[in-house]
Amino acid sequence: MDIFLVIVSLIFMILGIVGSFMPILPGPLTSWIGLLILKFTDAIPISNTFITLTFIFALGIWFLDYIIPALGTKRFGGSKAGMVGTTIGLLVGLFSPVPGGIIIGPFFGALAGELTNDNDVGKATKAAFGSFLGFIVSTFLKFIVALIYFGFFLSKVSTNWSNFI
Repeated sequence: MDIFLVIVSLIFMILGIVGSFMPILPGPLTSWIGLLILKFTDAIPISNTFITLTFIFALGIWFLDYIIPALGTKRFGGSKAGMVGTTIGLLVGLFSPVPGGIIIGPFFGALAGELTNDNDVGKATKAAFGSFLGFIVSTFLKFIVALIYFGFFLSKVSTNWSNFI
């Protein structure tokens, strides 16, 4: 049963890393679920304090994920349309055969969103950059936290590997 739980936990860890880039899946919270599943194994001791602190941190990052892009957009004079465009651009960029689509997709999505909201190209470009910058910062934070949680996972599993044998 422990090996099954470790495999399920690993799946959640991988989904958490992928979820850092996909707006549908909350990356750090998904990775945290992987840590929570790992706690239920008999072979790997994990304290309640560790689970609680990592949950609070993942929840904080999830909350910031909604605030940071909005702050970037607001700081550069953007609108809600720019934020929606950023998300749509991300999804298009993820599935685009264009190299770097995940990077340029959100920017052009934000630009298109801002242009639908405001006809001034200069202002729309500036706002799109703010929306894009907020998205990049937010995504980077989620990715780093998901990687840290994956590091916790690897550390816990490797130091307790002898308990599986």
